[in-house]
Amino acid sequence: MNIQQIVETLESFSPPVYQEPYDNAGLLTGRPEWEVNNALLSLDATEPVVQEAIDKKCNLIIAHHPVIFRGLKKLTGSNYVERAVILAIKNDIAIYAAHTNLDNMLMGVNDMICEKLGLINRKILSPSTGTLKKLYAFAPHADAEKVRRALFEAGAGNIGHYSEASFNTSGTGTFKGDENTHPYVGERGVQHHEPETKIEVIFPKHLESRILKALLKSHPYEEVAYDIISMGNANGEIGSGMIGELEKPADEKTFLKKIRQQMQAEGIRFTPLRGKPVKKVAVCGGAGSFLLKEAIRAGADMFVSADFKYHEFFDADNHIVIADIGHFESEQYTVDIFYKKLTEKFPTFAPLKSESRTNPINYLH
Repeated sequence: MNIQQIVETLESFSPPVYQEPYDNAGLLTGRPEWEVNNALLSLDATEPVVQEAIDKKCNLIIAHHPVIFRGLKKLTGSNYVERAVILAIKNDIAIYAAHTNLDNMLMGVNDMICEKLGLINRKILSPSTGTLKKLYAFAPHADAEKVRRALFEAGAGNIGHYSEASFNTSGTGTFKGDENTHPYVGERGVQHHEPETKIEVIFPKHLESRILKALLKSHPYEEVAYDIISMGNANGEIGSGMIGELEKPADEKTFLKKIRQQMQAEGIRFTPLRGKPVKKVAVCGGAGSFLLKEAIRAGADMFVSADFKYHEFFDADNHIVIADIGHFESEQYTVDIFYKKLTEKFPTFAPLKSESRTNPINYLH
């Protein structure tokens, strides 16, 4: 297989359109048409990881963090980013990153944390807005079901746990074709009135081209009338952080010990305990302090995340317990997501999990 096939699989569950504006996910080095020898999965694409890929004859690295993040103006090897990129290019190593686009997916990084901590009834903590669109399409009554079916199969009409959702109204469409037309109904040069069904369906914005292709292919008219609008609705499938519940309430210290064990954290920084059982838990892989107010508002007893600054710990203000487990620790299981998705799609493909330790933080015990 080639790199493009791998990329299409990765982007089917973490579309780049959902990455944050500051991010740089995608193929960073290499060419889509390159044949893949094997892939190395890692949280980071540092110089040791690139060297590991060379040693293990992997010409593709799939990482969570983009090694090229703020852009490069030179390649002199003066820092770790430049050295990693130079080494990758010299050895024809492709590097692909799925970062905040994977963070923002319902079945992404935060879901993995919830799984490790045994949380149930999980949902997005801060659902995104502006990620849904609505299609209005108009079809003759006799063809409406065919068009609807094509739209559903393309991914339209899904709302939470419901599928094939649409709203349909009857009306009359009018049109007059010129001498160059071949109308499906009516005659060219004569205004025609046709009983039509107005079909309304919503869809996630990354599926727009697929939805339009399905509409045009299934519709009988040679000129298809349709409207697409962006919606401000919150999307429960995409957003920041997650929140879930423990099956049984747990003592705060007992749960902190479980977090440390399950997330393989060498240390946890946490705010004063409140002396209350932990039932509802919010999580965010990586730097999650921006979600603290959302976690408090959602009624979470504890917020598991990373990279809190000193003064940000005060913001807990006895409303919640902040458990800062470290950036690497909170996202280390991302490689398991890559591995699961790739082996499901390509059963005979066996990507390797990196053995390089990329965590730049050390602890003295």
